Amino acid sequence: MDRYLAEHSTGEDPVLAELSRHTHLNEVHPNMLSGHILGTFLTLFSQLINPSRILEVGTYTGYSAICLARGLKPDGLLTTIESNDELRQTTLSFFRKAGVSDRIKLINGDAMKIIPGLDDLFDLVFLDADKEEYTGYYDLLIDKVPSGGYILADNTLWGGRVLEDPGTDPVTSAIHHFNQKVTNDSRVDNLLLPIRDGLMIIKKL
Repeated sequence: MDRYLAEHSTGEDPVLAELSRHTHLNEVHPNMLSGHILGTFLTLFSQLINPSRILEVGTYTGYSAICLARGLKPDGLLTTIESNDELRQTTLSFFRKAGVSDRIKLINGDAMKIIPGLDDLFDLVFLDADKEEYTGYYDLLIDKVPSGGYILADNTLWGGRVLEDPGTDPVTSAIHHFNQKVTNDSRVDNLLLPIRDGLMIIKKL
Protein backbone atom coordinates (compact mmCIF):
# COMPACT_ATOMS: atom_id res chain seq x y z
CA MET A 1 0.00 0.00 0.00
CA ASP A 2 2.74 2.49 0.96
CA ARG A 3 4.61 1.77 -2.27
CA TYR A 4 1.48 2.24 -4.38
CA LEU A 5 0.68 5.52 -2.61
CA ALA A 6 4.22 6.79 -3.21
CA GLU A 7 4.15 5.76 -6.87
CA HIS A 8 0.92 7.67 -7.45
CA SER A 9 1.73 10.84 -5.53
CA THR A 10 4.00 13.77 -6.33
CA GLY A 11 7.57 12.53 -5.99
CA GLU A 12 9.73 13.26 -2.98
CA ASP A 13 12.08 16.14 -3.77
CA PRO A 14 15.86 15.55 -3.51
CA VAL A 15 16.40 17.56 -0.30
CA LEU A 16 13.63 15.73 1.55
CA ALA A 17 14.88 12.40 0.23
CA GLU A 18 18.37 13.26 1.48
CA LEU A 19 16.98 14.28 4.87
CA SER A 20 15.02 11.04 5.10
CA ARG A 21 18.11 8.99 4.32
CA HIS A 22 20.24 10.98 6.75
CA THR A 23 17.66 10.46 9.50
CA HIS A 24 17.43 6.71 8.89
CA LEU A 25 21.21 6.35 8.92
CA ASN A 26 21.97 8.56 11.91
CA GLU A 27 19.01 8.75 14.30
CA VAL A 28 17.77 6.19 16.80
CA HIS A 29 14.06 6.52 15.96
CA PRO A 30 13.80 7.31 12.23
CA ASN A 31 10.15 6.22 12.23
CA MET A 32 9.43 9.58 13.89
CA LEU A 33 10.08 11.23 10.52
CA SER A 34 6.91 12.42 8.76
CA GLY A 35 7.98 10.89 5.46
CA HIS A 36 6.93 11.25 1.85
CA ILE A 37 3.14 10.71 1.94
CA LEU A 38 2.39 12.70 5.10
CA GLY A 39 4.92 15.33 4.03
CA THR A 40 3.21 15.75 0.68
CA PHE A 41 -0.13 16.10 2.43
CA LEU A 42 1.30 18.77 4.77
CA THR A 43 2.68 20.73 1.82
CA LEU A 44 -0.60 20.61 -0.10
CA PHE A 45 -2.66 21.47 3.00
CA SER A 46 -0.40 24.41 3.82
CA GLN A 47 -0.53 25.62 0.22
CA LEU A 48 -4.32 25.29 0.29
CA ILE A 49 -4.83 27.57 3.29
CA ASN A 50 -1.72 29.73 2.57
CA PRO A 51 -1.03 30.67 6.22
CA SER A 52 0.87 33.69 7.51
CA ARG A 53 1.89 31.98 10.74
CA ILE A 54 2.50 28.29 11.42
CA LEU A 55 3.45 26.67 14.71
CA GLU A 56 4.98 23.20 14.82
CA VAL A 57 5.34 21.35 18.12
CA GLY A 58 7.99 18.68 17.61
CA THR A 59 10.55 19.42 14.90
CA TYR A 60 12.66 16.24 15.00
CA THR A 61 15.04 16.56 12.00
CA GLY A 62 12.89 19.11 10.19
CA TYR A 63 11.11 17.14 7.45
CA SER A 64 7.59 18.30 8.29
CA ALA A 65 8.71 21.89 8.92
CA ILE A 66 10.16 22.09 5.41
CA CYS A 67 6.94 20.69 3.95
CA LEU A 68 4.73 23.11 5.88
CA ALA A 69 6.91 26.14 5.16
CA ARG A 70 6.36 25.67 1.44
CA GLY A 71 2.76 26.85 1.81
CA LEU A 72 3.51 30.05 3.74
CA LYS A 73 2.65 33.47 2.40
CA PRO A 74 5.75 35.29 1.05
CA ASP A 75 6.18 37.17 4.34
CA GLY A 76 5.04 34.24 6.49
CA LEU A 77 6.88 32.56 9.37
CA LEU A 78 6.92 29.04 10.77
CA THR A 79 7.91 28.67 14.43
CA THR A 80 8.97 25.16 15.39
CA ILE A 81 9.73 23.83 18.87
CA GLU A 82 12.05 20.87 19.54
CA SER A 83 13.15 19.60 22.94
CA ASN A 84 16.28 17.79 21.65
CA ASP A 85 18.88 20.47 20.95
CA GLU A 86 21.37 17.85 19.68
CA LEU A 87 19.39 17.82 16.42
CA ARG A 88 19.68 21.58 15.93
CA GLN A 89 22.65 21.76 13.55
CA THR A 90 21.34 18.98 11.32
CA THR A 91 17.90 20.57 11.21
CA LEU A 92 19.19 24.05 10.40
CA SER A 93 21.47 22.71 7.67
CA PHE A 94 18.53 21.04 5.91
CA PHE A 95 16.40 24.16 6.27
CA ARG A 96 19.14 25.98 4.35
CA LYS A 97 19.37 23.25 1.69
CA ALA A 98 15.61 23.42 1.21
CA GLY A 99 15.71 27.21 0.84
CA VAL A 100 13.32 27.87 3.74
CA SER A 101 15.70 28.90 6.53
CA ASP A 102 14.62 32.55 6.32
CA ARG A 103 11.01 31.53 6.99
CA ILE A 104 11.57 29.17 9.93
CA LYS A 105 12.35 30.01 13.55
CA LEU A 106 13.64 27.01 15.51
CA ILE A 107 13.23 27.13 19.30
CA ASN A 108 14.79 24.46 21.50
CA GLY A 109 13.14 23.74 24.84
CA ASP A 110 10.04 22.50 26.61
CA ALA A 111 6.99 23.28 24.47
CA MET A 112 4.70 23.31 27.50
CA LYS A 113 6.70 26.25 28.85
CA ILE A 114 7.34 27.96 25.51
CA ILE A 115 3.82 27.97 24.02
CA PRO A 116 2.24 30.25 26.66
CA GLY A 117 4.89 32.89 25.92
CA LEU A 118 4.25 33.00 22.17
CA ASP A 119 2.48 36.22 21.17
CA ASP A 120 1.34 35.26 17.66
CA LEU A 121 -1.90 33.68 16.59
CA PHE A 122 -1.24 30.74 14.27
CA ASP A 123 -3.33 29.94 11.20
CA LEU A 124 -1.99 26.38 11.27
CA VAL A 125 -0.52 24.24 14.04
CA PHE A 126 1.12 20.85 13.53
CA LEU A 127 1.30 18.80 16.73
CA ASP A 128 3.81 15.94 16.66
CA ALA A 129 5.52 15.86 20.06
CA ASP A 130 5.19 13.91 23.34
CA LYS A 131 2.01 11.89 22.88
CA GLU A 132 1.23 11.72 26.58
CA GLU A 133 1.06 15.53 26.62
CA TYR A 134 -1.32 15.90 23.65
CA THR A 135 -4.26 16.99 25.80
CA GLY A 136 -2.09 19.49 27.65
CA TYR A 137 -0.72 20.86 24.39
CA TYR A 138 -4.24 21.15 23.00
CA ASP A 139 -5.39 23.18 25.99
CA LEU A 140 -2.51 25.60 25.40
CA LEU A 141 -2.86 25.72 21.62
CA ILE A 142 -6.59 26.22 21.16
CA ASP A 143 -6.41 29.88 22.21
CA LYS A 144 -3.40 30.44 19.92
CA VAL A 145 -5.52 29.58 16.87
CA PRO A 146 -8.02 32.11 15.43
CA SER A 147 -11.49 31.22 14.19
CA GLY A 148 -11.02 29.37 10.90
CA GLY A 149 -7.53 28.19 11.85
CA TYR A 150 -6.39 24.57 11.94
CA ILE A 151 -4.58 22.16 14.23
CA LEU A 152 -3.19 18.95 12.71
CA ALA A 153 -2.28 16.24 15.22
CA ASP A 154 -0.11 13.31 14.12
CA ASN A 155 -0.05 9.70 15.38
CA THR A 156 -3.67 9.76 16.51
CA LEU A 157 -4.26 6.09 15.60
CA TRP A 158 -1.03 4.99 17.31
CA GLY A 159 -0.48 1.88 15.24
CA GLY A 160 -4.13 0.93 15.63
CA ARG A 161 -3.77 0.45 19.37
CA VAL A 162 -6.49 3.05 20.07
CA LEU A 163 -8.93 0.57 18.49
CA GLU A 164 -8.21 -1.92 21.26
CA ASP A 165 -8.45 -1.37 25.01
CA PRO A 166 -7.04 2.19 25.34
CA GLY A 167 -6.12 1.54 28.96
CA THR A 168 -3.43 -0.99 28.07
CA ASP A 169 -0.60 1.55 28.23
CA PRO A 170 -0.24 5.24 29.16
CA VAL A 171 0.54 6.52 25.65
CA THR A 172 -2.42 4.77 24.01
CA SER A 173 -4.68 5.97 26.80
CA ALA A 174 -3.42 9.55 26.40
CA ILE A 175 -4.01 9.57 22.64
CA HIS A 176 -7.47 8.04 23.02
CA HIS A 177 -8.32 10.69 25.63
CA PHE A 178 -7.08 13.40 23.28
CA ASN A 179 -9.18 12.06 20.40
CA GLN A 180 -12.26 11.98 22.62
CA LYS A 181 -11.60 15.48 23.97
CA VAL A 182 -11.33 16.97 20.48
CA THR A 183 -14.43 15.12 19.24
CA ASN A 184 -16.46 16.44 22.17
CA ASP A 185 -15.15 20.02 21.94
CA SER A 186 -17.93 22.31 20.67
CA ARG A 187 -15.35 24.93 19.67
CA VAL A 188 -14.08 22.83 16.74
CA ASP A 189 -14.96 20.55 13.85
CA ASN A 190 -12.64 17.60 13.37
CA LEU A 191 -11.86 14.69 11.08
CA LEU A 192 -9.63 11.72 11.96
CA LEU A 193 -7.96 10.29 8.85
CA PRO A 194 -5.91 7.07 8.44
CA ILE A 195 -2.96 8.91 6.88
CA ARG A 196 0.33 7.31 8.01
CA ASP A 197 -0.25 6.70 11.75
CA GLY A 198 -3.46 8.71 11.95
CA LEU A 199 -3.92 12.44 11.40
CA MET A 200 -6.52 14.48 13.26
CA ILE A 201 -7.63 17.59 11.36
CA ILE A 202 -9.15 20.17 13.69
CA LYS A 203 -10.78 23.41 12.52
CA LYS A 204 -11.56 26.07 15.09
CA LEU A 205 -15.06 27.50 14.63
